[in-house]
Amino acid sequence: MTSASADKLSDKIVVSGFRHFFETEDGPVQATGHIDLVIRGGEFVTLVGPSGCGKTTLLKALAGFIRPTEGTLTCDGKPIRGPGRERGVVFQELAILPWRTVRRNIGHGLEIARVPRAEREEKVARLIGLMGLAGFEDRYPHELSGGMRQRVAVARTWAADPDVILMDEPFAAVDAMTRLTLQEELGRLCAATQKTVFFITHSVDEAVFLGDRVLVMTRRPGTIKAVIDVPRRAAGGRDWESFTTDPEMQSIAERVLKLVRAERGASQAEESRAALEATA
Repeated sequence: MTSASADKLSDKIVVSGFRHFFETEDGPVQATGHIDLVIRGGEFVTLVGPSGCGKTTLLKALAGFIRPTEGTLTCDGKPIRGPGRERGVVFQELAILPWRTVRRNIGHGLEIARVPRAEREEKVARLIGLMGLAGFEDRYPHELSGGMRQRVAVARTWAADPDVILMDEPFAAVDAMTRLTLQEELGRLCAATQKTVFFITHSVDEAVFLGDRVLVMTRRPGTIKAVIDVPRRAAGGRDWESFTTDPEMQSIAERVLKLVRAERGASQAEESRAALEATA
């Protein structure tokens, strides 16, 4: 095995004994249960689970935005104690600059890092092509659709060349057809760059379509209920037509859906019991 292959298969992210509480006026609230997780280099891991189960809390801890109440998180064996350039984040809310063109938004981080102009332009041009932004290089955000702006946000994060990409429902705010296109483009981008990706979504189909592994969380306080392997992405990424006609993919999606529904049902039943007790 070559050193590059060894690096790709090594443990990139390790979460051990993670548990988090938020302090409120009424006292501490447990956001997550005990979580152990390993993400290998070059792997695309998706996470689904009921609302409020702690998915975003885990992602924020991996990004270094919050310090865990308990446990350790490492990236390449180094403790995560705050944000770092080796970890890029894409949130649902857009993080692009309205006064910069598509080209300059994507290259913004490279300019800050003083990357030579020729190298910067080469990287930006490649990402523009991969994300379907050709022809829009000199447009400003207000001249773009919501889907196009989200492509810029994704490309901007990739341009900084982090080892790990953390994505929190990045396509939730766009329309259904645009979302399918963005998912396919993200699949191609990941296949081309072999980045390590941790992706939160409420869509089971999206989780299975994109992921090499799908993690299913329990209701709050969330723990990892199941880990489901998905056949590796082809070199050119996946497409929705083949996904929807592949019996194996559909079987995996049905399995994940059953697991998520079971947790949502349990969560709703628990909320109903709590409401009854409060009015008793």
